[in-house]
Amino acid sequence: MAKSDSFFIRASTAFNGTTYAQTSIDLGAYVDALGKSVLRIHNIAVQWGTALESVDSSTTNSSIVDAFQLTTQSQSEMVNMTDKSVIASGRLSLHTDGTAAIVQVNDELDIAPQHFTNGYLVAVEQIYLGVDSNAAASANLTQCAVVLECTVETLSQSAAMALALSQQ
Repeated sequence: MAKSDSFFIRASTAFNGTTYAQTSIDLGAYVDALGKSVLRIHNIAVQWGTALESVDSSTTNSSIVDAFQLTTQSQSEMVNMTDKSVIASGRLSLHTDGTAAIVQVNDELDIAPQHFTNGYLVAVEQIYLGVDSNAAASANLTQCAVVLECTVETLSQSAAMALALSQQ
């Protein structure tokens, strides 16, 4: 199996805290199932919109939860990690106290390529970064960005096609 040096793919999705938002990420330059070329995602790093110092926490005793997912199929809402299209998912949670101070921040990955021994193989030419929130815009959080560490690999044509079909 031929392997390339690792490189990085960057993408972001803007969201408003009221509706599911999604951006497609074109992998056509790296993935060609008929040509036996697939993408292996080794790691994902996630950044949420603005620095925490600029988060508006004026709502007292509240919780803001922002969630993201990276999938091989377009979605209209957040899906469970048991969905076959999920590559990665996670969330950012902010909790305020009665004085409007942010007292707890949690950033977690439910599932990600770095959790697996050999990362995650992708054989489709588009993947999707989806984001949803319960109140992100009210806290000045309006964007989720990801950086994917990837390599391009070669599979047999039948293996590449079978993987591509399983991810559509």
